[in-house]
Amino acid sequence: MSAGPETAPSVPEERATRRARREHERRRARSGRRISIIGVFGELLITAGVLVLLFIGWQLWFTELTVGHELKGEAAQQSQEWNEHAPPPSDEPNEPADPGTADPTAYNPPVETAPGNAERFGLLIVPRWGADYYRPIAEGIGVADVLNKGELGHYPSTVMPGAVGNFAIAAHRMGHGGSLHHIHELQLGDHIYVETASGWYQYEFRNLEYVHPTGVGVLDPVPQSPETPATERYITLTSCNPMYTSNERIIAYGVFDRFYPRDTSAPNNGAPDEIAATVGGGA
Repeated sequence: MSAGPETAPSVPEERATRRARREHERRRARSGRRISIIGVFGELLITAGVLVLLFIGWQLWFTELTVGHELKGEAAQQSQEWNEHAPPPSDEPNEPADPGTADPTAYNPPVETAPGNAERFGLLIVPRWGADYYRPIAEGIGVADVLNKGELGHYPSTVMPGAVGNFAIAAHRMGHGGSLHHIHELQLGDHIYVETASGWYQYEFRNLEYVHPTGVGVLDPVPQSPETPATERYITLTSCNPMYTSNERIIAYGVFDRFYPRDTSAPNNGAPDEIAATVGGGA
């Protein structure tokens, strides 16, 4: 038996089919708009994330370079002013301290009076960190008035450069000039210089230590030994660790070696040859 001809759809069926097709197309359109909106929102989030990373990079790296350059210029200017106001050289010999002296207190380098809060009184020079490293030291460790200006801050509870005891300073590790960015690169025997109006105090790096933020024993007259009377002259550099965080503190210790008085009649105005490229004869 042969099959009969297919029955053509009725008018109502055609209308229902068209309505179903239109509804399907509307759903696809709405779904497409939702996907499009989600995609645009996702792209905006990615773009925002990239901008945040670029801003952080700008804060930590670009400003570190530019602020560091500005601080070096200010340090050189300060050194020049000290040269211009330096007293005439003394006729009395002023030999450097002998690092082999049995009694380190037998030689007394000049010790200046601590200035008022946020006042600059010294400059830090570390040959290990390059000839361009030249940073001001100010009194106090206030974040807004000292550290965020790129300066190293002197802990007021510690002694001044050249005094028996512990001369301790702090600075940011990253950003704001990154004054202690490379503290972890110091090696045994590296020289650390503190320049003041009187001259250059030379310290010799001994070791690094890592402590909790509450580890204030690093500021003791003899670091981490509060019961021991101080007989030597120490320098202590403190900063945050690891980089980009403040979970702990990295500490660098040094011991006083010798003092070079400022002498405008001498080469480099009396500064040691090792840092001549930095101080530039005060120019």
